[in-house]
Amino acid sequence: MNKRILTGAFIMMISALLSVSGTAFADKDKDSEYGSSKDKGSKYGNSKDKDGYGRSKRTATVPAVDNKLYASECGACHFAYQPGWLPARSWQKMMGALDQHFGANAELDRESSDAITQYLVAEAADVKPNRKSRKILRSIKDTDAPQRISTLRYIVSKHDEIPARLITGNARVGSAANCAACHTEASTGYFNEHGVNIPGHGPWED
Repeated sequence: MNKRILTGAFIMMISALLSVSGTAFADKDKDSEYGSSKDKGSKYGNSKDKDGYGRSKRTATVPAVDNKLYASECGACHFAYQPGWLPARSWQKMMGALDQHFGANAELDRESSDAITQYLVAEAADVKPNRKSRKILRSIKDTDAPQRISTLRYIVSKHDEIPARLITGNARVGSAANCAACHTEASTGYFNEHGVNIPGHGPWED
């Protein structure tokens, strides 16, 4: 009798251990398929990748300027355009004629000029392309080296629905080249329409 009881208890103990092991393996497989709780952040987005409403944060249209020399030297006179708006050949041509920079003399010392040129070329649209830069490149002939970003076919097409009175006829804007006047997050490289606030008019969405 005692032997049968011990045998039964032993069998029950083995069954319990197998049940626990099965659950552990199932949990492990579930984690590997869907990502463990500690890994889900990287797969589905951590809280730091969300805004205050739980929505995914907006990503930049083009990589932001991260060169202090370029930002200070060129940004002192106008908006420091992100290199991703033009191909390398355009930046090289522009930096090679700073004494005639859109009607002004913007010459720099040789060391600064070389350093800025190197940065612009290394980050240019055709060197480090992103989704927006590819669209820019498709609107430019391979043999062209455009200088004015605001006159690129792609850029013009993105502004063609906005009345001229809100841009060239707006004293607080003046030109489509004055990106930061309307694009509130231009310095971060974000140019989506949801970030547009036209002076004297307000937000603009197609």
